[in-house]
Amino acid sequence: MNASLPSATNVPTLATTSVMTEPQRRRWLRWLVAAQALFVVGVAASGYATSYWGRTIWLQTAPVDPRDLLYGDYVTLNYTISQLPGRLWRGPQPPRAQQAAYVLLQARPDSTYAAVGIYPEKPSATENQAVLRGSVQDTWRRSVRLRYGLERYYVPEGTGKALEKRRHLKVQVRIAPWGQARITQVVPLPVSATTR
Repeated sequence: MNASLPSATNVPTLATTSVMTEPQRRRWLRWLVAAQALFVVGVAASGYATSYWGRTIWLQTAPVDPRDLLYGDYVTLNYTISQLPGRLWRGPQPPRAQQAAYVLLQARPDSTYAAVGIYPEKPSATENQAVLRGSVQDTWRRSVRLRYGLERYYVPEGTGKALEKRRHLKVQVRIAPWGQARITQVVPLPVSATTR
């Protein structure tokens, strides 16, 4: 029984294996650096675009937690639109965790906005409405917990505790046409205006 051995011409050698040359490595390195730079510029541009094209609305919230050892003072904000009744869901299927969600907000007489619907796709809005993009965090039988990326607000050193003592806050948010939002201002609400 003769086992066929590979001939010398079929055995790969160091010279015939695919090795990246120095100019190819430099080209890949340039592409990698350019991609990273584009990512950073894109993140910054997205924030500026939200500020420039975004619509300004006010939301009611309550502070929760004031300190982060790495980043300094901040306030965790718990919005009135963070936990909504399940009856506001307008999708064909029940909501599921980590699913994108678009919250249709309606202006109220006190100039803040309240949720009137939660959609799996971006709905159209009238002049006195706005659409805020978020994600479903949890669902229960009768409620949906949402996250918007607006839950943490950094404040100057030493001011977080004072802000946390306020029971209710009003947050000014700019919402871009594509649903991204950023906080522009946080102010305490008068006691008489703290109705939910």
